[in-house]
Amino acid sequence: MDETNDIIQSRDEQWRVDLRASRSPKERTAIERVAMPQLDPQYRVTCNEEVNRGITAEQAMREATRCLDCNNPQCVTGCPVGINIPKFIKNIERGDFAQAAATLKQTSSLPAVCGRVCPQEKQCESHCIHLKMKHPAVAIGYLERFAADWQREHGAEEPARRPASNGIKVAVVGSGPAGLSFAGDMAKLGYEVTVFEALHEIGGVLKYGIPEFRLPNAIVDHEIDGLRQMGVTFVKNCIIGRTVTIDELCRQGYKGVFVASGAGFPRFMDIPGENLSGVMSSNEYLTRINLMEAGRGGDTPVMRGRVIAVVGGGNTAMDSARTARRMGAERVILVYRRSEAEMPARLEEVGHAKEEGVEFMTLHNPVEYLGDERGRVRAMRVQRMELGEPDASGRRSPVPVEGAVEDIAVDLVIVAVGVSPNQLVPRSVPGLEVSRRNTIVVDDNTMQSSVPFLYAGGDIVRGGATVILAMGDGRRAAQAMHKQLS
Repeated sequence: MDETNDIIQSRDEQWRVDLRASRSPKERTAIERVAMPQLDPQYRVTCNEEVNRGITAEQAMREATRCLDCNNPQCVTGCPVGINIPKFIKNIERGDFAQAAATLKQTSSLPAVCGRVCPQEKQCESHCIHLKMKHPAVAIGYLERFAADWQREHGAEEPARRPASNGIKVAVVGSGPAGLSFAGDMAKLGYEVTVFEALHEIGGVLKYGIPEFRLPNAIVDHEIDGLRQMGVTFVKNCIIGRTVTIDELCRQGYKGVFVASGAGFPRFMDIPGENLSGVMSSNEYLTRINLMEAGRGGDTPVMRGRVIAVVGGGNTAMDSARTARRMGAERVILVYRRSEAEMPARLEEVGHAKEEGVEFMTLHNPVEYLGDERGRVRAMRVQRMELGEPDASGRRSPVPVEGAVEDIAVDLVIVAVGVSPNQLVPRSVPGLEVSRRNTIVVDDNTMQSSVPFLYAGGDIVRGGATVILAMGDGRRAAQAMHKQLS
């Protein structure tokens, strides 16, 4: 049964019919949306513990009761990996948490991850019927996290059944969300999947980019262990295009390659003073701390500052600013050239950053960094901005306010204004079409590149995007490659 039919037919199962009849829509919409318990801000900036604490079984069942189990569930259309959202939620409502988790695992390789870091408010929850009725959306993300966590904490996972091998080897370049999603789907189909990771830890951006106070490494490791049980092989410290080439993979018998090498090259703003000591990318800052445990017992050094400026308005900027607070900065200033309303970061992350004492300097843009006699940054010169006409993305473009320039004393600057893809793989494959942004060009429906055996997804295709969009790419690529290889 394909996923669309499962969504339609599972709604007609008798237990679902009975559950819908047990309460009226009016009773369901009258229930208040659950609030996520979280650590106290003053405490959490002193440690790296996860901020969001999860909801209880009682809270989850009550929140699941809010779901109207729509005849045409639009929430599913907002999910890039096509989870049967009503089915997993209704299983929570009736107290069958194991079945709820099993429903998630049918289409998502990383439900405990997605329940924590996906922007549900812009995807599944943004399509919820409750919003049209002027009520808060069902907390789909909280419920996804609950079901996945319950299954892990109660040892309720069925032992992963390694499917019978079809004898076909496929390779995955990169172990981030796109690569892991692809690997999981191909393993289920019987392929012999090997994931090659350049770094010394499996997980990609889930490990080096997202702090543990948002996504604990233990959660990521557990999801990866599930893939190992399904037969996926992981190879660390292997740079495809340098350690091993794509041609060598083909000679080793790999019939298909999925490139999910991400976008690990930082962007800077090309303004004076960027080469000063103390001006660094968010990639470097977060990788040193998250992956290499700088400042938490690891040997890797990391720069510290009393007054730290973070440039940018996305989730990476929020992660950097909140990490800086945890690393002991007395003052952290987030500088963003548009207004807060235009920030691409999740509202939850913005709120958490404010609670933790991060100062927001919106409608300002750095134009120069000033150094001392030792070549270390000592100040950031910022230009005040105002919003003009909308740009191509629909957001209003920032315009400088003439003469409104000021200097702010800082001793560390973290730049989080975007990333670019690593070019090692694209440059090593003859005939591979690459865009002006150095991303791999693919068919949007199949994720197939101009080289027939090579597919790609995630940030190497999109630039910088979300975990769930990358996972959706991995799923589409798996379906298309399977069709081709079959």
